Amino acid sequence: MGTIDQLVIDVFVGVDMAKQDHYAQAITVDGREVFARPVLNDQAVIERLLDDAAHHGRVALVIDMPSSAAQLLLTIAHARQVPVAYVTGLQMRRAAELYAGAAKTDPRDAWVLADFARRHVDQLAWIALSDELLGKLRILNGRDVDLAEDVNRATNRCRDALTSISPALERAIGDRLAIAGVRALLGRHPTPTALRAAGPTAIRAAVASRSPRSADKTLRAVTAALAAQTVSLPGEDTWGEIITGLVADLDRLHAQRDQLAKQIEKVFLEHPLGQVLVTLCGFGPRTGARTLAEIGDPARFANGSRLAAYAGLAPVDKRSGKSINNAAASRRGNHRLKNAMFLAAFVATQHDPAAKAYYARKRAEGKDHNAAVICVARRRCDLIHAMLTNRTAYDPHRTTNLAPAA
Repeated sequence: MGTIDQLVIDVFVGVDMAKQDHYAQAITVDGREVFARPVLNDQAVIERLLDDAAHHGRVALVIDMPSSAAQLLLTIAHARQVPVAYVTGLQMRRAAELYAGAAKTDPRDAWVLADFARRHVDQLAWIALSDELLGKLRILNGRDVDLAEDVNRATNRCRDALTSISPALERAIGDRLAIAGVRALLGRHPTPTALRAAGPTAIRAAVASRSPRSADKTLRAVTAALAAQTVSLPGEDTWGEIITGLVADLDRLHAQRDQLAKQIEKVFLEHPLGQVLVTLCGFGPRTGARTLAEIGDPARFANGSRLAAYAGLAPVDKRSGKSINNAAASRRGNHRLKNAMFLAAFVATQHDPAAKAYYARKRAEGKDHNAAVICVARRRCDLIHAMLTNRTAYDPHRTTNLAPAA
């Protein structure tokens, strides 16, 4: 996490974020309350807030939600060179428990933000306004996440519909709905009765029209499923109509994700840091774009250890009394960044010799699969930080020369 010298901050302004009306609480570094008031999400009102706080010295804003509602505040603060810190949801919940009372109100949350920040300035993550390309990546990544959730939801509904008319058919092709040819088959012949009437030739042709390499395997699976269940269940025709509609939805969603993937790849590879990150095994356009968008400016992290802590990849020591020292996985950090770096590390354990060897070593030490992959992801944080800081492409033969620039 980025750090800032506490001595240069005179007043911390905690802002409980909302779509329309924020609530601000200003506290001096020695704990004196300056003011507390609602703040409309409006340029003039936010500028007046910063002006009033600036009468008491150097200002730092502290927010609990760096979402779309915070963009105007962040932009104005950046223009005025006011540092902005982000307190994560987990930090906020734990901090709130340390204060008297159980009320959940905007004024109390703003107070907790400001007071927690002045007491624990070294634990804050400081937010830098992204450049235009990183801003685009964040927007596109957010849309991709939405579409992925929609795909998962439609897939689950389609599988449930298949189970309602033929559990055997759902077992055969339910996990293959991501294959375009399988969706084409269900779009034309959505029920066991329709599939039997179509026959093997038509079934194979429907799949082959969009996924030729899956045609024979899908035909065998469907044929076996039809043989396993010969009775027709109630409401088959109605379920068939629903399946047809769900398959059409899946086709549309997959097409949107494919188009979006091209946009993400284009923006990602246009960014100088994207051109660096993509040289490291495991970082394709989607994973790389998510990682780069969440890291932002690598200069805000002093080293790879700070980056690992921000991502929640650094292990947490657990010991009490005479118990044996033990390191547990952290539950803190930026989960979006952690997931992206975990996926990249997993791919690297399959294809990169260095990552593969380190993974094998951790497995030999007794760690399970996920723990070993997290170890790989943590180790790569130092490398990623050095690559992005120096804007140097990955070279397995000279990684020792990738020390962060002074």
